[in-house]
Amino acid sequence: MYIRSFQLSDSAPVTELLREVLTEECCQETMAALTRQLSWDSELVVVAVEDELPVGIIIGTIEEGDGYFYRIAVHTDYQRRGIGRSLAKALQARFEQRKVKSVKVTADEHNEPILPLYAAVGVAVG
Repeated sequence: MYIRSFQLSDSAPVTELLREVLTEECCQETMAALTRQLSWDSELVVVAVEDELPVGIIIGTIEEGDGYFYRIAVHTDYQRRGIGRSLAKALQARFEQRKVKSVKVTADEHNEPILPLYAAVGVAVG
């Protein structure tokens, strides 16, 4: 498994991954945010790849100097292997390179179940 920036060829497999892992409402919101973020700054969309296919994705953004973790998703067959943590650390490193003032988690009901993941990589939550 390796981590890299989102590529155009990731569009179809990432869309399928999001549909499989997220609820319908969350998927729709996430697809809109993904499209928006790719048009603004694609370096803040990071994927985990295994066997040449994306198995995880994290979407971040920077607003008013603050870095935000927006959404993370890992294929169900690859969960509990540290992929989410690796994605979060990779995005956090990109925020640090850009010298953001602070790093936050977008607060919505879809992120609540994974707040412990963000806390584990040192992001203040709550």
